[in-house]
Amino acid sequence: MSQLKPISHLDNIPSTPGKFKLEKSQPYIHRLRFHASLSKLTLWSSFFLVFILFYYVLSPPSPSLPSRRALNDSSWGGPDWEKRVTRSARTSPHGLTVLVTGAAGFVGTHVSMALKRRGDGVLGIDNFNHYYDPRLKRDRQKLLERNGVFVVEGDINDAPLLRKLFDVVPFTHVMHLAAQAGVRYAMQNPGSYVHSNIAGFVSLLEVCKSVNPQPAIVWASSSSVYGLNSKVPFSEKDRTDQPASLYAATKKAGEEIAHTYNHIYGLSITGLRFFTVYGPWGRPDMAYFFFTKDILKGKPITIFEAPGHGSVARDFTYIDDIVKGCVASLDTAKKSTGSGGKKKGPAQLRVINLGNTSPVPVSNLVSILEKHLKVKAKRKVLPMPRNGDVRFTHANISLAHKELRYKPTTDLETGLKKFVKWYLTHYSGSKKKISAW
Repeated sequence: MSQLKPISHLDNIPSTPGKFKLEKSQPYIHRLRFHASLSKLTLWSSFFLVFILFYYVLSPPSPSLPSRRALNDSSWGGPDWEKRVTRSARTSPHGLTVLVTGAAGFVGTHVSMALKRRGDGVLGIDNFNHYYDPRLKRDRQKLLERNGVFVVEGDINDAPLLRKLFDVVPFTHVMHLAAQAGVRYAMQNPGSYVHSNIAGFVSLLEVCKSVNPQPAIVWASSSSVYGLNSKVPFSEKDRTDQPASLYAATKKAGEEIAHTYNHIYGLSITGLRFFTVYGPWGRPDMAYFFFTKDILKGKPITIFEAPGHGSVARDFTYIDDIVKGCVASLDTAKKSTGSGGKKKGPAQLRVINLGNTSPVPVSNLVSILEKHLKVKAKRKVLPMPRNGDVRFTHANISLAHKELRYKPTTDLETGLKKFVKWYLTHYSGSKKKISAW
């Protein structure tokens, strides 16, 4: 046990001044102590100031503001750029003016084309990330620009860019499709899902709440939010608090965030829960896509089965049906009720399933591909791993029919036939592949 230090003379000073006389030698001693304390204080203050300076000089810039380098290297802005933006967003009388995020993605490309064909003003934004081969995204971009849709290369987390787009174009609607997709990739790069699906969504909503007039927003949620729910078919009224993957969790978080911005700021928001979308120009990370690639190359394909040799089934929904649901959602979206970031009244808030309401076992999918490719697949059946995938998906689309008059018309046989035709054309090396639709 350490010894106690002697009590200092200062400890004997009463709390009430004026009733205690210092000894004669004490003023000189205290002056020395005072000067010593002052020197130490000055020294430590200097160290503190140096530390603060180093912190501000060496620390990264705030995520809400672009760095000087980012501003200098920016690929957006300027009169020519603004002309391309306004030309792309030009609409016919009574048409919509839509900002499509993730426009070079699978669904984004098809929705942008559909809107442009009917005379709406459409501007796209995409960051062309490398989650899958960006050459496919560039091909989609070329297709869009051939049809009058300009795709701005940028990230939805770039708030100054989003504000600039709204300064140039008074968008009436936003079709928010930008997201980090894929269930299994979340195990490798979880941060990308938080960055895109949560932070990116908040960044977009922050800009939308502040502009005047506020746009109506339609965005892509996912059937994955139903997670471990065993009740079928999946209804919008079912519980969605048991996600089976991080991807699903971020989409569920997006639905809660949408509710918050609707409640506080009066943003009109419609969330669409997509069920396994497939078709031409699709995503290479989807089973039907890489099955096709591997079957043609003679490589074995892995088909997972549920416990007890049960089937793994998906509610495969053809892209044209999904597009009809997206466009109908934009057409039926009511106006936002806020102004300048302040809510003036209740605003529309919807969550709607978009599926085919006809689940098909994955093994049947492979059989259809074999038929249209005229190649026998080398099948390898394995137990379903615990990587976030679920055994089945099945959509109840009664609400979609009521709200959107949504009625899917393409069965898996027909849809896969169209996909195979596109795939063989696009990857045949033909110079005309970009025009294939």
